[in-house]
Amino acid sequence: MTSLPENPVGIDVLLERVREGLDRVQAQEAYEAARAGDALLVDIRYAALRDRDGLIPGALVIERNELEWRLDPQGSHRVPEATSHDLRVVIICNEGYASSLAAASLRQLGLHRATDLEGGFQSWKAAGLPVTP
Repeated sequence: MTSLPENPVGIDVLLERVREGLDRVQAQEAYEAARAGDALLVDIRYAALRDRDGLIPGALVIERNELEWRLDPQGSHRVPEATSHDLRVVIICNEGYASSLAAASLRQLGLHRATDLEGGFQSWKAAGLPVTP
């Protein structure tokens, strides 16, 4: 039987705490870093959202439930791009909430430069950055 933590927090408090440890990026900064080869963009949105809204060209699609397994540089199920704990990974969800929690999880694996896109895919699209159907 699992017991509750002594001082449980709600998701809003947890999200606030997690974000304090992230250097979150804006859409234009993420775009420029990816173009310069200084960041790996990782889209964790589920298929229905990708089908509805499109894809960010060059972003690696890894659904949230596989993220840690695919990006752990020491993992046996890692993607070829998961080369080092120094890799700068920018996680992108739909609106920038789940991505913060995902980036924090990657940091626990030692990916100390993991962060997320403020506003998620929707901020990327609103900034007029490239999207493919």
